[in-house]
Amino acid sequence: MRTLEHFPNLVAMFFARVAEKGDAPFLWAKCDGRWRATSWREAAEQVASLAAALRTIGLEPGDRVMLVSENRPEWCIADVAIMAAGCIPVPTYTTNTERDHHHILIDSGAAAAIVSTAKLACTLVPAMLAAGCTRLIAFELLDTSETGSVACHDWHALIAAHPPEIATVAANARFARADLACLIYTSGTGGAPRGVCQHHGAILHNVAGASAIIAEDFGWEDEVFLSFLPASHAYEHTGGQYLPIGLGAQIYYAEGLEKLAANIEEVRPTIMVVVPRLFEVLRARVTKSIDKQGRLSRHLLDRALAIGAARYAGRRRWRDRPMEWLVARLLKPRIAARFGGRLKAMVSGGAPLNPEVGLFFHSLGLTLLQGYGQTESAPVISCNRPRAGIGMDTVGPPLNDTEVRIAADGEILVRGELVMHGYWRNEEESARVLDGGWLHTGDIGLFDDAGRLKITDRKKDLIVNDKGDNVAPQRVEGMLTLEPEIFQAMVAGDRRPYLVGLIVPDPDWAQAWACAAGRAYDPAEMRDDPAFQKGVGAAVDRVNAALSGIERVRGFLIADAPFSVENMQLTSSLKVRRHVVHEAYGARLDGLYRR
Repeated sequence: MRTLEHFPNLVAMFFARVAEKGDAPFLWAKCDGRWRATSWREAAEQVASLAAALRTIGLEPGDRVMLVSENRPEWCIADVAIMAAGCIPVPTYTTNTERDHHHILIDSGAAAAIVSTAKLACTLVPAMLAAGCTRLIAFELLDTSETGSVACHDWHALIAAHPPEIATVAANARFARADLACLIYTSGTGGAPRGVCQHHGAILHNVAGASAIIAEDFGWEDEVFLSFLPASHAYEHTGGQYLPIGLGAQIYYAEGLEKLAANIEEVRPTIMVVVPRLFEVLRARVTKSIDKQGRLSRHLLDRALAIGAARYAGRRRWRDRPMEWLVARLLKPRIAARFGGRLKAMVSGGAPLNPEVGLFFHSLGLTLLQGYGQTESAPVISCNRPRAGIGMDTVGPPLNDTEVRIAADGEILVRGELVMHGYWRNEEESARVLDGGWLHTGDIGLFDDAGRLKITDRKKDLIVNDKGDNVAPQRVEGMLTLEPEIFQAMVAGDRRPYLVGLIVPDPDWAQAWACAAGRAYDPAEMRDDPAFQKGVGAAVDRVNAALSGIERVRGFLIADAPFSVENMQLTSSLKVRRHVVHEAYGARLDGLYRR
């Protein structure tokens, strides 16, 4: 069985893999309609040249460097090069506003920034000017007449001007595992983001733990990852970049959500790191595709789901064997082909996964592993794995060498090398979260009889009604969004007598409803239509029938528009920013209690 070496730092791990892989392909991106590769050696040459260039333009060890880019080969090269130069990368979302950039620049004290496009620079440069950050490196040429006192450097020119002395740069990477590797700012579902100090050992601990699952449960071979989540998110930064580097794997950069399904079929990944919302989208697409194939395909899907649910519950019936045989030969191969045909596992993290969604993929022969963690733990704490028995309502056992215990009030506490050393320049909050040497996650959970962790609530997201009853909103919202009429949902009801909901109707269902009613599809007009509301209400009623009295949604509004990253109602990892949504709809939601 292959194992991961005990590396002193992330840069050393990268150069060790370069020495092994040489001219083998490493980073892939679409260019002029074709996938083109950057080899391990080519990536290392660019890392070495850029690391030397950063020192030439005046950066010193310990300086923070903001990195603002879409997922692409240059992102990975820049991230490693910043570390190799002794500086600290500060990954930042491309969806950030000028105000967001300004906060992070000021808070981190960044001495420089790297940006991918002129469009992103338009938002970044004003924030840099206001924060006094004076060095900018761009992948694309910028109009320097608009950058003021910010000194602009061309990425390609900088790399070309510095010989790639790989051996020298690798030898100078003498950082210890306890040294700061990067500052990752939490995406902030409530309030201003905080800089999490992730050290080299924390990320390496995650890489070792995750690679052990792959090696022991699936077999470590020539792995292929498809990178889709923002690389600036801790989950993708570790799971979609440094885990593949540790495995010596290839990384393909997806073209975006619209082309993700096509990219999966082209790339044929072996591992995919995704968030629950993406599983919900893929589930809907698979279901609609099968519906279009006719009654037989729909019948096979229904039977596959029924048999999968029975087997998961430990009820394998002999009378199901003939149908299992048909499903295995007529349906599952088509589903597997849609996911490339060699997918070992899809790993879900970043937010709770609805067990029904997990069971859907499990029933179709696809392995879905739900993990758990947070940015403060670099980020993975636990993950389901086949050898431990996959529980759809659990997040699996803790990673190797990770201590997890449940406090008296049910809060999950974590200790180990994976835990951050604190928040950047925020001693008070660091002391609160790291009280007693344990990371206080803010999540409520328990261990099942198989030693798998189960998350039951988010401490700070709990809704406490006017009678003092606790309600977990994620459970209710997850059940609502499984209904075909509902695309997104958020429930509210803190210190109120009952829950109310904000519903975003599924656009395909809404268009079909308008067509059946003989009307033009106009979301704004339909939103207040009693007949349309009744159709959405039928979905809410079906969910309420399966909920306890305190969980039932007694009234709802139809949202003006979907929750999105662009309108700031979703984080970049697609979690609802409750405080932003409440600001937009709070008065109208309050009105539901007066009806």
